[in-house]
Amino acid sequence: MKEKRLTCEIARSICIVKTLAKLGHFPNRTTEKEAWFLSPLRSETQASFKVSLKLNRWYDFGMGKGGNVIDLVCLISNCSVAEALRYLSDELPIFSFQQPSNILDNDIDKNIVLEARTITQGLLKKYLYSRGVSLQISQKYCKEVWYTCKGRKYYALGLQNNGGGWELRNPYSKTSTSPKTYAYIKNHSDSLILVEGMFDLLSLAELFPNELENKDVIVLNSLSFLEQVGLLFKKYKRVELYLDNDQSGNNYSEELIQKYKNIIDKSNHFEGYKDLNEKLISIKEEKKFNEEV
Repeated sequence: MKEKRLTCEIARSICIVKTLAKLGHFPNRTTEKEAWFLSPLRSETQASFKVSLKLNRWYDFGMGKGGNVIDLVCLISNCSVAEALRYLSDELPIFSFQQPSNILDNDIDKNIVLEARTITQGLLKKYLYSRGVSLQISQKYCKEVWYTCKGRKYYALGLQNNGGGWELRNPYSKTSTSPKTYAYIKNHSDSLILVEGMFDLLSLAELFPNELENKDVIVLNSLSFLEQVGLLFKKYKRVELYLDNDQSGNNYSEELIQKYKNIIDKSNHFEGYKDLNEKLISIKEEKKFNEEV
């Protein structure tokens, strides 16, 4: 049986406004004939990107350039026509772009997991690549999680926490399911690694794989769980901190070092960067640049 492929002719009829919504862009104003956006192709403060609702074509007045939905996906994603067609052919759910980063319990209760499986979606693979994380590493710790929210279906990269809930990430959304708590990876060790979030864990595995060998790991998922996980520190001879190099992370690191004798601050491993993932992305970009030169 031959795989069905989306042709350029059919793809050009796909709604540009809905495609922009999937990519996280929404109109500033809409009339019967057109929708106006802040340009998804450049930075601006006044909307000069027009979509003709009648013709299903776009035009960026600031760039003096326009076209169809294929052209737009190619420019936004910096990809080939073939890759744009693959993206447009995916029956992707429209992500919940406007979910806040800090989600209250009564909000995350609306997220209901349908299935957790091996990561296969191309969009998630591309997301991992953009964050400098290999599929092999992510498969070790994460799943592709399909869930519903307010009757609509979504998917995301998921890390399961200690209570059976999930931290969920995709290019457009940062959310969770209930119960929200920390993730605890046990290797029956007398050493513990403490990181803030999912991508800190994945980045640590990329940058310093030996650091994770035969050590337990806690992914906080929120600094609010620090007091709770602090009760576990006495079980370990050594607790290694990889909290962010920002005011909150530095303040908490100082407090923990003063309170517990077995704490080691490891933020020097990513000195000059906000967090482990920022360092990882920088290294990958530098490597790519050197290979191209």
